[in-house]
Order: sequence, then C-alpha cells, then structure tokens
Amino acid sequence: MVVFHIKNGQQDGFLIEASVQDSNDELIRRLAEVWNTRLRVGLLVGAVRELAKFGPMKPQEDQGIDGIKEQYEGAAVEKSAEYVADPSGLRTGNGPGAQLAETLERVCQDAEDSLSPNLVKQRTAVSMELFNDKLANIQGAVMMAYPMGLPSWDTVALALGGLEGLDGTPAAADVVDPETATLWVASRDFQRDQKIGDRLGWNEKTKVVAKLQKEGSGPPAREPAVSEEERKAMMAHYFKRQEEMKRMAEAQDDEYLASSWADPKALQRSLRGQGQVRAPGLKL
Repeated sequence: MVVFHIKNGQQDGFLIEASVQDSNDELIRRLAEVWNTRLRVGLLVGAVRELAKFGPMKPQEDQGIDGIKEQYEGAAVEKSAEYVADPSGLRTGNGPGAQLAETLERVCQDAEDSLSPNLVKQRTAVSMELFNDKLANIQGAVMMAYPMGLPSWDTVALALGGLEGLDGTPAAADVVDPETATLWVASRDFQRDQKIGDRLGWNEKTKVVAKLQKEGSGPPAREPAVSEEERKAMMAHYFKRQEEMKRMAEAQDDEYLASSWADPKALQRSLRGQGQVRAPGLKL
C-alpha cells in the first residue's frame, strides 16, 4: 500500500494508506473526510472536557450573568451538589458527577490519542473507521452522563450532530470540501480523473509527503530546509557563541602578559634553576 503522510503546515498530521490502483478522486474524497472528522474529534475532546467540569452550556442570552442575576435581581441560580462555577460563564456549572466525569475524560483521552502526531512517528495509519469509533465512544459516554440529552445549542451536541456543528468555531476555517479539495505532492497536484499510480508510479511500497488544499489555494508553500527543533538548536548555539565573543571582547587585551609563556626570559631562568624565583610583588 502507498503511504500518504498528510501534513498540516509544519506539524505532522496523519498517515493514510491507499493502493496505486485507487482513483485520485476517491483518495481526495477519503482524505477530506478523514481531515474533517479529525477536526470534529479535536473540537469534541475540548468541549466534552468542559462539559465534564462545568456541565451543559447556557443559552446565549444567559451566559456570563449569573452573578448579576443573584446580586441585583435576587434570582436563585440552580446549583447542584457537583456545582463548579465556569470561569467563562458559558456553562451552568452543574457537572455530571465525579464518576461520570472520569468516564468522559477517559473517552476524551482515547480520542485525543487518535489525533496524536506520535502515530506518524510510529508509522500507524488512520482511517474513517477509527474516527467513527471514537465519535461513537464519545456519544455513548455523553448519553450515559446526560440521558435526557444536551441542549441543542451546546457545542458537544452540535459537533456530534455532524460537520455543520463546527460552524462558528475556529475549526470551521480548516474544513475542506471533498468535491473541490486538491492534493499536492512535490508541488504537483493529483488530477481527479487519474489513478494514484499515474502520478506516483506503480510501486505499492511508496511513501510520500502530501498536503490537502482548498480550491484555488494553489500549491502549498515549500517547507523550510530545517525543522523547528533544528532552528531552535541553531539559535541557542548562536546565542551562546555570541555571549562568548562578548566576554572575550570585554576581557583585558594585555591579560596574557601575566602568563609564564609570555616571559622572554623564562627559558633562561629555567636552565639556571631560577624558574621559581620571583621578584617581590610581581605576579607572573
């Protein structure tokens, strides 16, 4: 199988396997679906953790005004035994309880592991089946914690409902359209009416780095010659060397005159057995 390393900017993305006999159109659609589903899973991981801590989201008109209602209107804000005030004011503060919160955290961690760049280092490919399984686990845990369901405006409910749930979130800017997305390898795009083998050759053991682009974005920018870690190491070395040069410049230029090797009569005194003789007050 051909291994596609799909990168997101300078960050490692994920690995996908495909056959050289697969059509480019099928590949691009599958990549776009996996890409978008990863965005959903990533959004859900953060939102479900907030849900486990602070409970469901309030209606937009009630967000951030609990203190005002209690202080000026005398209204009693519902607070359960598990109440933890949400610093953002977006959620009710009534979490599901410690045991259910632990279950939610466990499925979140499992889902987060499926997004880890370590999978690339481990050469582990992902698939839609994997992410559908993570979504099902999250949905099951949420239903267990809130059997009556979540409010329709809750981010968790919206994201579980489908890709449209990402609208209005930062992740929405990264969603790609399977119909119009383009795939690029070595500054050349994949034509949808061809097969993978037409572009990469017919060796099933090929591995390439590819990038998925939105329509009209053109070829992705060329990656820098050095990685971010290498750049940081080079900057640290340069800074250290610069500090050393600064200290040398600040040192006395004639400091070496106090060294024994700079004494023109050192050899003569040594031959006469006077090497350890020093004039009073003179430091050599």
